[in-house]
Amino acid sequence: MGSLFDGIGGFPLAAVRAGIIPIWASEIEGFPIEVTKQHFPNMLHVGDITKLCGADLPPVDIICGGSPCQDLSVAGTRHGLDGARSGLFMEQIRLTKEMRSADILRGRSSESVRPRWFVWENVPGAFSSGTPKYEDFRIVLEEIVGVKGDPIHVYRSYSWPWQSAGHMRVGDEFSLAWRVLDAQYWPRTPQRRRRIFLVADFGGQTAPEILFEQKSLPWHPAQGEGAWQTAAGAVEVGFDGPGGLDPDGVPNNRDEGISHQSEG
Repeated sequence: MGSLFDGIGGFPLAAVRAGIIPIWASEIEGFPIEVTKQHFPNMLHVGDITKLCGADLPPVDIICGGSPCQDLSVAGTRHGLDGARSGLFMEQIRLTKEMRSADILRGRSSESVRPRWFVWENVPGAFSSGTPKYEDFRIVLEEIVGVKGDPIHVYRSYSWPWQSAGHMRVGDEFSLAWRVLDAQYWPRTPQRRRRIFLVADFGGQTAPEILFEQKSLPWHPAQGEGAWQTAAGAVEVGFDGPGGLDPDGVPNNRDEGISHQSEG
């Protein structure tokens, strides 16, 4: 695994507990780097994400990162992906494309191209930020789908907010899923801290299984899973989630799904 926006090593810690080896991390702040050097002495520190070239990085199966949230959060500037900090999500996309292109040149193909899995974490405010409103998360989905190859336009209705859980499939060789998880339902984390976790599989259909079927872990499953799904051509999009209002002010009161159409 390679960890972007590494901080004090949250993703590497989760990785080693799941039997995954953290190979390298990208972080610019001195103190967090010293912390991770103590806990992960064999993990390479590669520096500033904006100065990295994916083709030069050691290949990894998983690339993960929680890009800066300040421009997405309702407590922040709300500049969205146009902001200088939250816009660094595009660097994660760039690196992933460069790494996969380099692996293809090494002779790999199909599901063997690395990184195969992409993980993104951020605040629920990402569902509602952007101009027009709700646009940023649509861009996130579209950019991640585009890593696989030819771009596919992701459509959505701006009459409704994004749901707190959902999935996408493009043919048989790409899947993506997201859901909002709350730290209070994990052991030894009593505070309420809700975050979007998104998983993409560039080589198969494992993303919904990874995110929705973690039966061995203690957690509080989201309400309303499996509420509905709809297919449009080669692209299948589904949404699940509870009603009400989430802590970042995103209304979530829909009882039925909205048809989505995509070009592919």
